[in-house]
Amino acid sequence: MGAYGKFKSFFFLILQTKKKQNKSSGEEINLILDNWTRSLSIQIGWINEFNKIIAKYVVYFICFYFDFSNCIGKYFKLSKVLQGHSDVVRSVKFSPDGTKIVSSSYDRTVRIWDVASGKEIQLLEGHSHWVLDAQFSPDGKMVASCSRDETIRLWDVNSGLDLKKLEGHRWNVTKAQFSPDGNTIVSSSLDKTIRLWNVQSGQEIKRIVGHTSFVYHVQFSPDGQSLVSCSDDNTIGIWNVQSGERIHILSGHLDIVCRAQFSLDGHSIASCSYDKTIRVWDVMSGQEVKKLEGHSDVVSDLKFSPDDQTIVSCSSDETIRWWDAKLGKEIQELKGHSDSVLGLDISPNGNVIVSCSFDRTIRLWG
Repeated sequence: MGAYGKFKSFFFLILQTKKKQNKSSGEEINLILDNWTRSLSIQIGWINEFNKIIAKYVVYFICFYFDFSNCIGKYFKLSKVLQGHSDVVRSVKFSPDGTKIVSSSYDRTVRIWDVASGKEIQLLEGHSHWVLDAQFSPDGKMVASCSRDETIRLWDVNSGLDLKKLEGHRWNVTKAQFSPDGNTIVSSSLDKTIRLWNVQSGQEIKRIVGHTSFVYHVQFSPDGQSLVSCSDDNTIGIWNVQSGERIHILSGHLDIVCRAQFSLDGHSIASCSYDKTIRVWDVMSGQEVKKLEGHSDVVSDLKFSPDDQTIVSCSSDETIRWWDAKLGKEIQELKGHSDSVLGLDISPNGNVIVSCSFDRTIRLWG
């Protein structure tokens, strides 16, 4: 039986199942047919643009029935909306244990939230301008934040105290991230530099120059030996941490590169851009291996899932999209924000997505 026949037979099975479910279950069953028809690339005239998502047990059945090797066996839907920031929310990140979220905002604050309750548990104030990024340390005890005020600040998670202020950049600090061992911070800036800082002393220990324009993002590799950065010069750089030398220049994006992220195994890099695309690169060769297209506006952030099999992205088109990293196919589209989605993260267990937006909200999808 062909894909059309299989789908039609399964559709009737769903209809029978629906009759036995309550109204909310029926709505869920109706809802994700759109995502699976898109993933399977089935063209069926009598199926309209469905807006709903099938219940999880039905998704498992679909995987078996279609022998669909890319099937993940889950889907995401909105579970909580967190409100508290009084201006644009610029970034959101999970704690290493997945129980907390840290957010940064144009309201000049950093906030820590409890995932289970959705309640704000810590308000960190000290920056004198927009806070552009905030992330937990690997042990979850500190937060590093960076700002348009040209500083990086280290905060104690439990007490909320401002522990250190790192100064040296000469323009907006766009990203600050701990090394895997927690001893070093790497930062990027509109001053075109990447800098390494000693966490204990708060002193700058290395300055890396190579991009010809603003540097928007930098990240350590999982082993801490390399860095990946991206820039307004439309390129991605891979750098050796010890020497500061550039190993590869990744070229292919046609406009500003917003983010570049290592996969958890360190073998791949995913990047996103003003050119509305996501690209996947091989770290060893520096070659582009996949281009993901679907967003209709700037792709502002992205993240590999913990198993490296999927990628989640967000965009100024107000959507979040979930992709198969190997096939380059879109699995699911999430809608709910009322303005550009600026940042996102995936929980350590891969079961929850958190997103933030110009609409001043943080949303949890599980």
